[in-house]
Amino acid sequence: MKNVLVIGAGAREHAIAATFMRSPQVDRVYCAPGNPGMVKSGVQLADIAENDFESLAEFVEQKQVDLVFVGPEAPLADGIVDFLQKRGVQVFGPSQSAARLESDKKFAKNFMLRNQVPTAAFATFSDYETALVYAQNLSFPLVIKENGLAGGKGVQIVTESAQLEKALHQAFTQGSQVLVEEYLAGEEFSLMLFVGGPEPVVLPISQDHKKIFAGEKGPNTGGMGAYSPVPHITSEIVEQARQTIVEPTIAGLKKEGLEYSGTLYIGCMLTPTGIKVIEYNVRLGDPETQVLLPQLTSDFYTAITDLTAGRTPDMKWQGQDFYLGTVVAAPGYPSQPKQGLPLPELSANVFYAGVVSAGKRLLSSGGRIFTLVEHAPNLKEAQAKVNAALGKLDLAEFYYREDIGFRDL
Repeated sequence: MKNVLVIGAGAREHAIAATFMRSPQVDRVYCAPGNPGMVKSGVQLADIAENDFESLAEFVEQKQVDLVFVGPEAPLADGIVDFLQKRGVQVFGPSQSAARLESDKKFAKNFMLRNQVPTAAFATFSDYETALVYAQNLSFPLVIKENGLAGGKGVQIVTESAQLEKALHQAFTQGSQVLVEEYLAGEEFSLMLFVGGPEPVVLPISQDHKKIFAGEKGPNTGGMGAYSPVPHITSEIVEQARQTIVEPTIAGLKKEGLEYSGTLYIGCMLTPTGIKVIEYNVRLGDPETQVLLPQLTSDFYTAITDLTAGRTPDMKWQGQDFYLGTVVAAPGYPSQPKQGLPLPELSANVFYAGVVSAGKRLLSSGGRIFTLVEHAPNLKEAQAKVNAALGKLDLAEFYYREDIGFRDL
C-alpha cells in the first residue's frame, strides 16, 4: 500500500487528498500543513509549513511517502519540486524554471509571443510615470496586472481614466513590475491539463466565478464557485483550443526545455476573434478542482504516477451529471475577512479551506472558508441542491453567491 503527501492547506488540497483516499492502492494520505476540516475525510495532518522544504523532505523519509503532490503556487515558484527530486522523491509539479509561467507574468506573456499562442496585447513597466503615459493613450477598458503571485487577486479592470492612477499606484505598491494589457471581451473558461506523458490529458471544462457578488460584480476574488461541464463551451470550441493553444504551448515547453510532470492550467477567453490565453497557472485551479476531481472514475494514484514516469494515463470521467460548487466566504472578504466565526455542522460534500479547530468546533480563519459541492443530471438541479443545502445551515454571518452556473441557466 502507498503513502501520499499533498502539500497545501486549502479546499483544492482537500479535494486532491480526498481523491487519493479513494484509490485502492493508497493506505495513507497526509497533508502539510492541511487544515482540521480535512480530518473528516480521513486525511492525516502534518504540521509543516509548505515552504519548509527541509522538514517536508524529512517527513517524506520518515513516513516512507511514495508520492508528493504539490497543490499551491508559492512552493512551486520557490523550487520545491527541484528540491525534492534531488533527494529522489517522486513529486508531481513543475520545476522552478517552468513555474515561471505562473510566477512571472512577463515571462509567460513573452513565452506566448515566442510560441505563437494567441493572447492580449501587453506592455511591462517598472515605473509608475511611464506606465501611466502608456495607459492613458489606450482605449478603455484595460487591465492592470501585478507581475507576480497574487492569489488570484492581482488583476484590476480599469473602465475609465478616472480610475487609472489609483489602479496603477495600487499595483506598484504590491511589486516592482506591472503589466498593462488589452482588455479581452468574451466568455472565460478554465482549460486544465495534466502533462508528463507523450500527450497531455485534458480535464473536463469548468468555469470559475471570480467576482465577489452575483452577476459577476464587485472586486476579484480567488474564486466564489465553479461548475462543470460547461455546455456553451462546446466540443468544437475545445478542439479549437487544443489546436491553437494547447499544441503550440506544449511544443513551446519542449522547445524551451520546460517539460515537467504536473498541471498546466490555461485560463482562456472566447473572444469574437477566437480563443486567447488570459494566463497560465502551473497548478490546479481553486475552486475548479472541487468540481473536477469528484468526476474522476478511474484511479487517481495510477494516473499521477504514470505521469511522473513519462506515461500518458488512461483517465476516465463521469459523463452524466453536472457538478457545481459554491464557496462560502467570511464577511469582509476579499479585503478584510472576519476571523474566528463558528461554523455550523456541515454535510459530507464539503471541502474545507480557511478553518481552525477550537475543541470540537471549526472556526473561520481566512477568506474562503469551504466549498460545498453537489451534482445532478442538469445544471439547474445541481445549483438548486447546493443552494438548498446552504440554505439549511446557519450561515447568517457568512457570504456566498446563489448564482453559480448562471451563464448556462
